[in-house]
Amino acid sequence: MKLHKKISRGSKKMNSTIAMMIFMSFLMWFIVAFILFPNLEVLKSVFISNGGLSLDVIRKIIHSERAMRGIGNSFLLAVSLTITTSIIGILEILFLEYFEIKGRRFLNLCYMIPLIFGGIMLANGYLFTYGSMGYVTKFLLQLMPNLPRNWFSGYGAVLFLMSFACTTNYMIFFRNSFKSLDYQTIEAAKGLGASDWMVLTKVVLPTLKPILMTCMILLFQTGLMAMSAPLMVGGPKFETIGPLILTFTQRPASRSLAAVLSLFLGSFQLLLLYIIQRNEKKGNYLSVSKVKTHIKRVAIASRSFKIIAYVLAYAFALINLIPLLIVVLFSFTNYQTIITRELSLSSFTLSNYASIFWDKTAYNPFVSSVLYSALAAIIAVSLMTVTARIIFKHRNRWTDMLELMLHIPWVLPSLMFALGLVLTYSLPRGIMFNYVLTGSLVIMLMAYIVVMLPNTYRFLKASYFAVDANLEDAAKILGANPVYTFLKIVFPIILPTVLAMLAINFNGKLGDYDLSVFLYNPIAKPVGVVIRANSNPENGVQGLAMNFVYSVILMMINALVFFFVYADGKEKIKNIFVGRKKLKGNA
Repeated sequence: MKLHKKISRGSKKMNSTIAMMIFMSFLMWFIVAFILFPNLEVLKSVFISNGGLSLDVIRKIIHSERAMRGIGNSFLLAVSLTITTSIIGILEILFLEYFEIKGRRFLNLCYMIPLIFGGIMLANGYLFTYGSMGYVTKFLLQLMPNLPRNWFSGYGAVLFLMSFACTTNYMIFFRNSFKSLDYQTIEAAKGLGASDWMVLTKVVLPTLKPILMTCMILLFQTGLMAMSAPLMVGGPKFETIGPLILTFTQRPASRSLAAVLSLFLGSFQLLLLYIIQRNEKKGNYLSVSKVKTHIKRVAIASRSFKIIAYVLAYAFALINLIPLLIVVLFSFTNYQTIITRELSLSSFTLSNYASIFWDKTAYNPFVSSVLYSALAAIIAVSLMTVTARIIFKHRNRWTDMLELMLHIPWVLPSLMFALGLVLTYSLPRGIMFNYVLTGSLVIMLMAYIVVMLPNTYRFLKASYFAVDANLEDAAKILGANPVYTFLKIVFPIILPTVLAMLAINFNGKLGDYDLSVFLYNPIAKPVGVVIRANSNPENGVQGLAMNFVYSVILMMINALVFFFVYADGKEKIKNIFVGRKKLKGNA
């Protein structure tokens, strides 16, 4: 009997070892094929020419006036965006969490809009609101007839749009850190006679310097790699690196130039990563008081400063709100109203939404995006759930190397990775069994999965630290095999993180444009690419109407994901029903 049990346990252990080896072999093939090879191909296209080392492509970029102007514009946008968005983001947090300002709920909702209304959707909304035929532009022309119709274009328009669109890091990370400050330090400063301005500049902001520096570095990175805003509202006068890479990629003869520009972005991404890591190792992140007093909002003593604060607070809110309201309102109007920009009760209709359900050409892009995003999210989370488990349980130099390779997509820009896929698999490759993937239905799915891997792995690995090792040991003693132990004990504990990552990954790629535009197949266009195409005037009013409907539906999905993932929606809904049951019971 004992011998039989030993044989059974040995057999189970061997089966689990074989299964792990098969999985690891598949994972290594996937990493080599879709992470290492594409990025190496970019390097090869830049430095290897006619079988030898060459710097000719780099010389072409240096002598290209258009390319150098694009690089200069990207740096200009990155520097200025870091300044403007930091000012706006910090002020928004102060209006919500530090100063006593009426209407906080309204302000909070408006400041959260970029979390659900961003990317290509937001650029399209701003274009319809402030563009040459925009709703606001039409109103301004009545007041100022000499105003140029294309006033909202170029560097100023891109900076304005992105300054408000990129406050999300401040609304999430900086805000959480601000709320964790110890108010006792602020009270102590005030007790010593410090003014509100001195408290802010000498006490509050210096304490938050590490998270502030991280937000600013990420902003610089965002500005450097901007794609949607420069493409939609920048115009020919303000080209940046992202749109230039797209333009060069679409011309096979110019792909080597695109490779140089993407390599430039990758090099700068590595430098920014190094700066962030150095920044994380320095300083004290928050107050170290053992008994913290939560932040208390302060009344603004100065009347003039109070007026300025209220004007800025509500101006920021309206700037976020107006494009969203216009997109939502015009999604319910007929074509004539969209053309004239004149709203009336008789112009409202549900025909635009009906076409999403009945017109195949209208709903196909949305279905494609949902399928691609859902499949990519499921595959990425499944892969990383197992991978994080293996690395967590087996720490050695091989798993350390695997962990390092999984972070490559986080280190290098998605533009460089997308270009690498195009260059690598436009020809038959042995590692891909001689299939040409460029232009296929599979390549965009693979790209979505790869860019999801780093963050998914980081969060899932962290969730395994919450699992009590004693529970696993007890199951092992009782004879449970590793798979059964994982499914019955470990997986229920990490399930909230798994579901959260599924939702976040799905949400993040649902309206994607930057990566999709390089890799999509014409028969399965994602909605982000269609929104960009429909924004061109030559596509007519029907395209604009569809853009509004797509944007509203995407916003609704984003809002639901945000509600359940970030705002603890499941518990709130549960509490509502529990409260109703209690009321009925009391009655």
